Amino acid sequence: MDTVDKVQNPAVEVDEKGKPVAEQAPKPPASKVAASAAKPTARAGTSTTQSGGQAEKKGEAASATEPVSKMRRRIVWTCIWGYLAANFLMFLRFFLPRSIFEPSTTFRVGYPQDYALGVDTKFQQQFRIWVIRNAERLFVVYARCTHLGCTPDWKPSEQKFKCPCHGSGYDGEAINFEGPAPRPMDRAHVELDAEGQIVVDINRLYKQEKGARSQFDDDGAFLRV
Repeated sequence: MDTVDKVQNPAVEVDEKGKPVAEQAPKPPASKVAASAAKPTARAGTSTTQSGGQAEKKGEAASATEPVSKMRRRIVWTCIWGYLAANFLMFLRFFLPRSIFEPSTTFRVGYPQDYALGVDTKFQQQFRIWVIRNAERLFVVYARCTHLGCTPDWKPSEQKFKCPCHGSGYDGEAINFEGPAPRPMDRAHVELDAEGQIVVDINRLYKQEKGARSQFDDDGAFLRV
């Protein structure tokens, strides 16, 4: 019986007692085993590379963000210190005197011999005065219209002062003769200093009010030449 089975099924293996041995699963080839063993290693290497790349990207992002953060901190601290400095300056300004600097009302205009007969306008822009000299006197007229305070213009061709505001007219010695001006223009105090120069004080003015005594003949209203 055993012999017949072997003849009929020659591919079936039997053990020593003649019983058939159970079929075993075929073993995979060695190349497939090696490939399957290498796959985990390759995956591990890939994951390590990916994690390294992510770490590098994070490091680059952190290094790029760091200058921006420093710049923001600088701007914030600059604003804070600027605000504190401004408040400190205002605090100091509170204790400082608030003085107003005005030009001096007393000044020198040269020597009497520097002036010829007639009207000299070289100090009009600087001191708002005219130096006038006639055959007997030298005096200084304050260039202010007695109507509303405008500055008249000297018209050499017409030998008169003309106010551009409302048309008041003054002759060569600043005496009004036309327009709404109520009286002549005022004259400033003049005197000679130790060097013989003319000292003018526009804070002391001499007037000729309408219906009142004229101050144009008072000492200090003119210089004899």
